[in-house]
Amino acid sequence: MLRSSDTIAALATPAGTSAIAVLRVSGPDAARLAAELFGSALAPRSPRHGDYRAKCGALVDDVLATFFPAASSYTGEDALEISCHGNPFIAQTLLEDLLARGCRAAGPGEFTQRAFLNGRMDLSQAEAVMDLIHARSERALEVANRLLRGELGRRLNELTERLLSALARIEAYIDFPEEDLPAEDRAIVRHTLEGLVQATDRLMATSHYGEMLRDGIKTVIVGAPNAGKSSLLNRLVGRERAIVSAEPGTTRDYIEERIIVGPHSLRLIDTAGLNSSPGAIEKLGMEKSLDRVAEADLILLVLDATAPLPALPELVMKHIVPEKALIVVNKIDLLDASSFNIKVYPKIPSVQVSALTGKGIDTLVTQITQLADSFRPASQEDTIAINARHADALARSRTGLEAALEKLRTDGPVELLASDLRGTLEAFGEIIGKVDNERMLDQLFATFCIGK
Repeated sequence: MLRSSDTIAALATPAGTSAIAVLRVSGPDAARLAAELFGSALAPRSPRHGDYRAKCGALVDDVLATFFPAASSYTGEDALEISCHGNPFIAQTLLEDLLARGCRAAGPGEFTQRAFLNGRMDLSQAEAVMDLIHARSERALEVANRLLRGELGRRLNELTERLLSALARIEAYIDFPEEDLPAEDRAIVRHTLEGLVQATDRLMATSHYGEMLRDGIKTVIVGAPNAGKSSLLNRLVGRERAIVSAEPGTTRDYIEERIIVGPHSLRLIDTAGLNSSPGAIEKLGMEKSLDRVAEADLILLVLDATAPLPALPELVMKHIVPEKALIVVNKIDLLDASSFNIKVYPKIPSVQVSALTGKGIDTLVTQITQLADSFRPASQEDTIAINARHADALARSRTGLEAALEKLRTDGPVELLASDLRGTLEAFGEIIGKVDNERMLDQLFATFCIGK
């Protein structure tokens, strides 16, 4: 349980040697500590340069300190930030001295948790802090910034207001049971709830896009043995990540690497070759390949330009669709691939490359970027990219809305109708933190890093 009366301290920059390190202090003793350390009160938001002397009087470092009053701090409490030289020993010495002066070591995410509890941000914004820290691509950064600026909170507040309007009509007839809910009012409530279902569906539809942004687009390289899948992986990664051999079936397990392609982060997965008559170990590798294909967001089907078209498993071919697949015709350095017959996949975009020489790779990267761009929700307004916790709450809210609509259609009791809507209201509230659930909050902020 968070003790907000404590003054907490932590290193706010990663451990290790660097030009500077930053320590963060937040709580009621921050102003006192600032004056104690530098001999007088620090002017708000005005950096002070000076010597940091430990409680015993020993000079530790030459530092820059900034005091933030509660009204203008990250946490909504008096806060102090101290920048020192990025020697891990210096940073640790300063932290130990702050603890000796009465501070408590901050827990994971405690600064952001205090910001939430003090009303500086809603819960979706607090989660966006971690999204921003871990953003691996331009698209992920863009969406994290939208969330951090309260876009999801504003959207949920709008839905909540509409829901409250409908609930108020229902509650009026609970208070005056001798009155029946008129047909006109039923129509208004039904129209409102149907609109809320549609809005909820639009938000839920961004869940998978959010997963791709946070974890990377699962891009599976698949094909027959010796088609050049590992060579293509190495070319895209920019180093010899996978073993390449003229012997078919070199890759027995899948290999995963992260790369940036345009504004996107890709989890590039090289799989075992799909052999029509595999040995025992190859068969195990193929089973893993099929699993990866089934989970893929994007598939690169690699074909050997010098060999006949392979017979691929039906479980693979059903995923080779224009919405998520590209045909990569490899080894064009060995022949004139313009005559290569790929008409068996006429609807799938194809690119001719040489993973060995690099020819055609720029075109492939462009095609991958365009396909990844198509995963983005069509409407810019819907580029919210909710996370799994949001999706769970929205699914429960949608269940409540559907239950309420069913009661409207069947003239169900208004008391039960109101109960369904209050459950939906509670689910909406969980997303932005209007429902007090200490256990959920502790679990959520425990995933943050120390000092944030």
